[in-house]
Amino acid sequence: MLRAPGGEQVTLGELARIEVKRGAEKINREEGQRRVVVMSNVRGRDLGSFVAEVRAKLGREVKLSPGYFLEYGGQFENQERATRRLILVLPLVLGIIYGLLYVTFASIKQSLLVLANIPFALVGGIAALWLRGMNLNLSASVGFIALFGVAVLNGVVLVTSINQLREQGLSIRDAVVSGARRRLRPVLMTALVASLGFVPMAISTSTGAEIQRPLATVVIGGLFSSTMLTLFLLPIFYEWMVKGEDKAALDGLKEHPTLP
Repeated sequence: MLRAPGGEQVTLGELARIEVKRGAEKINREEGQRRVVVMSNVRGRDLGSFVAEVRAKLGREVKLSPGYFLEYGGQFENQERATRRLILVLPLVLGIIYGLLYVTFASIKQSLLVLANIPFALVGGIAALWLRGMNLNLSASVGFIALFGVAVLNGVVLVTSINQLREQGLSIRDAVVSGARRRLRPVLMTALVASLGFVPMAISTSTGAEIQRPLATVVIGGLFSSTMLTLFLLPIFYEWMVKGEDKAALDGLKEHPTLP
């Protein structure tokens, strides 16, 4: 029985036709509102561009009635939340690394020289993802953070060795050549241990492989490029930098000669 606006009692059958139909098993609600969930699995492309395309098509082709709205959750929501945090974490990590380098070398130029490993590691990691047909996702971004640490460590090992040889009285060229030769095996060992340790993750096909493969691929590819920089280009840049400093100091002495 229902109560009509005038107070009289009427049955539901007088107002509507009641039939048995196939339909929703239950009506889901969240925060007092009805909710319908549409689920999909994304394969062969990155999640961000997929959701952007869905939003564009729905905004263009679907007109929602008043009171209706769309939300995108699941892995995409988690990825957006984690990406916002990474935007804050990455600059903080780089700042801390630079601060530790400056404390170690007491030189702005040498600290920046070691940080030059990071762009080359970044290039190698992105190239490895491209070669394997993978997308830059959250796990790959976390892999870059781990990669930056190993790349900077190799640079610290090499620059420290060259500085020690210069303190012993060797010329710039001899210190660079000897330092690079002495630290060849330690740098290669550090890179190979990290790379080989990630190989099982890079070729994994078990549960969770979609998270493990991008992370391991970034580390392996980035270590290859950054190690090449450390062994071949970093000594050259170091020599150029030191010669530039010595030339500037010599010019300063010519302008302001020391009294006898």
